[in-house]
Amino acid sequence: MDVLVFGAGSLGSLVGGLLARQHRVTLVGRDPHVGTVATEGLTVDGEIECHVEPDGVTAVPSDAAPDLALVTVKAYDTDAAAEALADADVGATLSLQNGLDNETVLADRLDCPVLAGTCTYGAMLAEPGRVTCTGVGEVVLGPRDGGESDPADRVGAAFETAGIETTVAADMPRRIWEKLAVNAGINATTALARIENGAVLSGPASEVAAEAARETARAAREAGVDLADEAAVDAVRAVAEATADNTSSMQQDVLAERRTEVDAINGAVAERIDAPVNRTLAGLLRAWGRARDLR
Repeated sequence: MDVLVFGAGSLGSLVGGLLARQHRVTLVGRDPHVGTVATEGLTVDGEIECHVEPDGVTAVPSDAAPDLALVTVKAYDTDAAAEALADADVGATLSLQNGLDNETVLADRLDCPVLAGTCTYGAMLAEPGRVTCTGVGEVVLGPRDGGESDPADRVGAAFETAGIETTVAADMPRRIWEKLAVNAGINATTALARIENGAVLSGPASEVAAEAARETARAAREAGVDLADEAAVDAVRAVAEATADNTSSMQQDVLAERRTEVDAINGAVAERIDAPVNRTLAGLLRAWGRARDLR
């Protein structure tokens, strides 16, 4: 399969690197990372170790015709991703992003099937040309509105061929909301408290994370998606246990003084229902970003 990864940061580089073990892969990202990949290849270390040689470019090639466009940019860059991919001859698109509505934005602009996905592999861009796998997880993908489709089956088979733990699921709407509950509970809480993911399992952060997840489940049900409060809390605990020593992506953004995805996570919940915990978490992180001209 010919795969174009739009957003070759930590996750995009890891998944793209793993796919490159069996498929032709082009990583679209920023220099100096993609420049190093183009000249020296990509090294994956940590929980998985390999060296691969995908193409590395800073823009979608004018003649791009990938079988799959894998979108891994931050949620606030989804519009830019859709614009960049609009003129490419794309067979199918898969979003492995955080937050809600990314797939809708892509589907409105792209003339191809758009799949929804989640990914629990841990990744950190260690230096240009090297990405560290901080935890082996799973990719789950399927049609964005649920059900089954041939494109989902083909993409799932391609991921499995490359040795990526993959499930093709018929219930992606519920899974996307469950992932949102996990991110709402873990990301903002750890970013504000400067704690590792495992710290939300007990102590003062535990109930904050749990209530953020419960509010997300209530928002899901308002949207017609069957997600129970305790199922959302259980998902938070499962991910926190599996990534206990990890620094969440939002805390990494805060530590590096980069814009966060809080609008698409906690903010998205607070926009849909009365969600005081998510509203407070979003407000604090928005204030932090505004003070640094990051919004």
